[in-house]
Amino acid sequence: MKTISSYLPRLLVWSLLVSTGFAQDWPQWRGPDRTDISTETGLLSTWPPDGPKLMWTFKDCGIGFSGPSMVGGTLFTMGARGGVEQLLAIDRAKGKEIWSLDVGEVFEIARGNGPRSTPTVANGRVYALGAMGNLLCANAHNGELIWKVSMSDLGGSPPKWGYSESILVDEQKVICTPGGPQGTVAALDAATGKVIWQTKEFQDPAQYASPFAFSWNGIRQYVQLTMESLVGIGTDDGSLLWKTDWPGRTAVITTPIYRDGHLYITSGYGVGCKQVRLGENNQVSDVYSNKVMKNRHGGVILLGDYLYGYSDDRGWTCQNFETGEEVWREEEKLGKGSIAYADGRLYCLSREEGTVTLIDASPKGWKEFGRFQLPLDSELRQPRWLIWTHPVIAAARLYLRNQNLLFCYDVKGS
Repeated sequence: MKTISSYLPRLLVWSLLVSTGFAQDWPQWRGPDRTDISTETGLLSTWPPDGPKLMWTFKDCGIGFSGPSMVGGTLFTMGARGGVEQLLAIDRAKGKEIWSLDVGEVFEIARGNGPRSTPTVANGRVYALGAMGNLLCANAHNGELIWKVSMSDLGGSPPKWGYSESILVDEQKVICTPGGPQGTVAALDAATGKVIWQTKEFQDPAQYASPFAFSWNGIRQYVQLTMESLVGIGTDDGSLLWKTDWPGRTAVITTPIYRDGHLYITSGYGVGCKQVRLGENNQVSDVYSNKVMKNRHGGVILLGDYLYGYSDDRGWTCQNFETGEEVWREEEKLGKGSIAYADGRLYCLSREEGTVTLIDASPKGWKEFGRFQLPLDSELRQPRWLIWTHPVIAAARLYLRNQNLLFCYDVKGS
């Protein structure tokens, strides 16, 4: 049976979600449409001198960099505790643990142990990918395991910093990126975990970016980015619709951005950014390529015609989406970090000292409306383990993670 989204334009569907309150959920990596844009309004436009009110602190997330996802009254994240990576369910109102479920062995590396992926919640189930490649589906209410597979079963092996993508659940399929000769991207049945297809024409090793879905010229497709390629994949059979080269180095992490037949990608380690245009018959052509934005892993957000994010060796940067030109940059006010958006403001989190800054989301320049510092530093965090988890704004709350510590702030002042 077709859903209402089969008949109504996307904007109307979103309006219905907002009116029923479902927009307060944050069911996956970067939110409902994987843009890191919250649609909430009525939030504080200026923070008090000490920052917004701290509602609660959960101190047992374990080691890792997994972000929060939220549906209804439950928050989901992942962490390494007691020698195993776990999926955690936490009461959203009280900050108390509800249940936990073992995912698999702990991934260990000098730059930070534990899971990196954000769980995805869909249809009463939660899907979680451990850094070693264990992918599971559990009952979101009680944590009962429904199915579990390994990326190794699909021909993959963990990249240097472990599996980090946040898997996509779309049209009753789980879209994941094992990488390797059996096919870079795979679609699994969301109810059973059984393989539906793997991309036989696309066999790049796995990297760290997360996929998403969009439609162009009446064709629904998935997009994924690796060290070598940006590709469009047919949703029904995993066929390779189009491909463009990408000269990634060291690690390719940042989620691509899509608008009106144009895709924007960026990577750090000196690589830069690129926009491509999709044409008829799956033709793809470059619009521009430059080094204005070299975003390593803090995320880039598109608002109107402007992109915002941190660019390696340049600072916080605003870039024109259509032309690729720099609009402004700020190197002195805040160090490298991650970004989120809500109600006309950008929430910027520095990766080293845990400073959170509220700035105007404007092409006119850096204008600050408050800042504060996380009140505690994790005793589990080693010097080379930086604060990489992205901020999340949902239901008038700001969520920030530093290893085992998860902070919840009231950003509405209610």
